[in-house]
Amino acid sequence: MARNTRTFSPEFREDAAKLVIDSSRPIAQVARELGIGEATLDGSDRARLREVERQLREVKMENEFLKKAASYFAQDHR
Repeated sequence: MARNTRTFSPEFREDAAKLVIDSSRPIAQVARELGIGEATLDGSDRARLREVERQLREVKMENEFLKKAASYFAQDHR
């Protein structure tokens, strides 16, 4: 039985990767929403996305820490 293999342009793949990055949603969820397989976001895209997701988590943690520090130093400590 022959399989229908769809091909996607580099622009489509880039847009899908940007959607994952911008929305902070998992790769699998975005792939389902676009009606494509996770494999469409190939290994290099997945590696790039994982790295960006890791960086985003770190930035969010740093941001929370800075908010707490600013709140602490804004208090009157007389």
